[in-house]
Amino acid sequence: MLAPIDSPVMADFVANLDRINALAESSPGFVWRLKDEHDNATAIRVFEDDFLIINMSVWIDIDSLHKYVYHSSHAEIFKRRKEWFEKMTDMHMALWYVPVDHQPTPHGAKEKLEFLQKNGETAAAFSFRRNFSADGLPNF
Repeated sequence: MLAPIDSPVMADFVANLDRINALAESSPGFVWRLKDEHDNATAIRVFEDDFLIINMSVWIDIDSLHKYVYHSSHAEIFKRRKEWFEKMTDMHMALWYVPVDHQPTPHGAKEKLEFLQKNGETAAAFSFRRNFSADGLPNF
């Protein structure tokens, strides 16, 4: 983040959280998202840097997630990310498959992200750009 979550810089981002989270939950293919008692994950700390927040969700498939991220109202907020977040030079998003009814943990997600940063895109952790099928075959 460019500033603390309760700062004026982040106010419009925070103001849109409930709407965008509700959109995710009502989108085709949505299964689960990480949230705390405030119905979002902005207070959940996984990294030593308090300006790094986590966002996690589970989707039935990559296509459903991709449609939500880039072809729904979420895309409008996503395009504005420079207003609230610094450009990250390292990989900051990891995708991976989980068993049905499995709820990934924030620390497990951190491990996947670290694996991706160290090893590049593999069937164990990947991105939209270079992703894999559930049986481990490349989709590129």
